[in-house]
Amino acid sequence: MINHHKRLGVNIDHIATLKTNRKTDYPSLIKAVQIAEDNGADLITIHLREDRRHIQDQDVIDIRANAKVLNLEMALTDEMINICLSTKPDYCCIVPEKREELTTEGGLDILNMSDNTFNFLVNAIDTIHKNGSIVSLFIDPEIKQIDRCINSGAKCIELHTGSYANAMTSDNKNNELKRIKDAASYASKFNLQVHAGHGLNLCNLSDICKISTIEELNIGHAIIADSIFKGFEQAVIDYRSAINNG
Repeated sequence: MINHHKRLGVNIDHIATLKTNRKTDYPSLIKAVQIAEDNGADLITIHLREDRRHIQDQDVIDIRANAKVLNLEMALTDEMINICLSTKPDYCCIVPEKREELTTEGGLDILNMSDNTFNFLVNAIDTIHKNGSIVSLFIDPEIKQIDRCINSGAKCIELHTGSYANAMTSDNKNNELKRIKDAASYASKFNLQVHAGHGLNLCNLSDICKISTIEELNIGHAIIADSIFKGFEQAVIDYRSAINNG
């Protein structure tokens, strides 16, 4: 599946971090949603973590009521599945989650899931799809992982771009970029929607934007970091422009 307009998903988790850390009612996540959408965001992405370190349960409800398109990132647990079913986001991106990590460190290892866990995943995908949300699986750019995603019944994958973003040499960066290109092309042949994200910023975005089979980019930390100096509105505008001109 190829969409020539690449969607920009703006992740506002780290705006929620400021609010949650001080237990205040500001900064307003709803205002963040409005500013992002008014300046080029096609969707809003949030991650409701099990430890509630930034986004809170009420935030999910409030953002769902205000965002035109919502992508809810979550762990594969009964609790999160029930929240997804009750809030009905447009997309539900299932991600691996460890309490001690600073941010999501890699993709779901669907290939090495136990039979019980994989069956749980298959049933969750089916239930969520029947409830009206599209399930995306956050995976490393590996063909065998994609094959397992296809077998799970998922309609969408999000390729983890962290290894590309963190590559320290040109050779490593080019190798990681090729992995992403090959994975996106392969998944597209099976009519999977292909999204990508993690570690993307204005310095490394261009080559990813040139991959025609990637339909959506989810970016959060870098947009929020840039907004400290240029403002949130301008940061979103700059990423929208970079994607359009990539």
